Amino acid sequence: MSDIEITSVRIGHCGLITLDRPRALNALTHEMVTAMGAALDDFAQDPAIRTVAVRSSSARAFCAGADIRRVYELGNAGRHDEQLGFLRDEYRNCYRIKSYPKPYVALLDGIVMGGGAGISVNGAHRVAGDSITFAMPETAIGFFPDVGATYFLSRLPHRIGAYLAMSAGRINLGDVLALGLATTHVPSARFDALIEQFAAGQEAGAAIAAESVAPPPSDLLKEREVISRAFAFSNPKRIFTALADLAHRGSTFAEDALLILRARSPSSVAVALRQVQIGADLGFGAALNVEYRIAAKILRSHDFYEGVRVTLVDKGDTPSWQPPLIEDVSETDIDAYFASPGNEDLMLPAGAA
Repeated sequence: MSDIEITSVRIGHCGLITLDRPRALNALTHEMVTAMGAALDDFAQDPAIRTVAVRSSSARAFCAGADIRRVYELGNAGRHDEQLGFLRDEYRNCYRIKSYPKPYVALLDGIVMGGGAGISVNGAHRVAGDSITFAMPETAIGFFPDVGATYFLSRLPHRIGAYLAMSAGRINLGDVLALGLATTHVPSARFDALIEQFAAGQEAGAAIAAESVAPPPSDLLKEREVISRAFAFSNPKRIFTALADLAHRGSTFAEDALLILRARSPSSVAVALRQVQIGADLGFGAALNVEYRIAAKILRSHDFYEGVRVTLVDKGDTPSWQPPLIEDVSETDIDAYFASPGNEDLMLPAGAA
């Protein structure tokens, strides 16, 4: 699979998948997504494979997300069916990982963002190395938190899921462990030793536990009272107002959060809040279906193309969002993103919840 920048090999009782697109921070192409799905199916059917592990060839990044520039290019060329086909296969991989019949271990170091969260957070074992940086950065480019974020961000404590979804904020090792986005901290230098233990047939959970070390404290949880108070509202405008009030009372965290939110796509921010509000009541498959509905609409929106242009194409410009302010986004506008597109619903295996 080297020609598509991903490898899958059998090492004893371990099926090992390695992301190998370091110059692009392992941003997932459609070909990589397809190859990973095929490898997972192959390993699931092989009785000799007891554990499947996914890692990066580079310490700089596990995976920075999907190849969003390619999605942008397809849209500009009017190839919307191919855009949705890419995301459909990516979301199906997330479901495949969530329901995987064998221990699935993501070895996480460096950047873990967007689609990188989809192929890690949705798995059973999320092993965080020393240098992990996690984010769902989509509102910064006029997109929305997908790959199962509707499900897993809605289940975080202290309304932190709403904060992360709306702000695209980055968090560190202590944060991901405290929030349960990662399950264990193992020093990055011990990742190879873990793979050797999986290959020898050792049970995944026991091998990981034997290598784990105590995590550092969470910086983000120090702000949980501010986050819980500010993000308690169902209307994004009220969240902005609450942050402004808390900033006036002396919270530098609230002041910074408000500045960040003001820079994001207002429509994306409002969509992200709605996702987290409804996600706690949805099963994983239903959450993915909601995300596919949103994608079908947002990929035809102005803000997605403006956000990607500014961030990845022209770079350095200031995005011109439409509408420009959160005050201009109506509930009716947001409702439209969640409406069923009919024949564009995501098709998952029968019985998917």
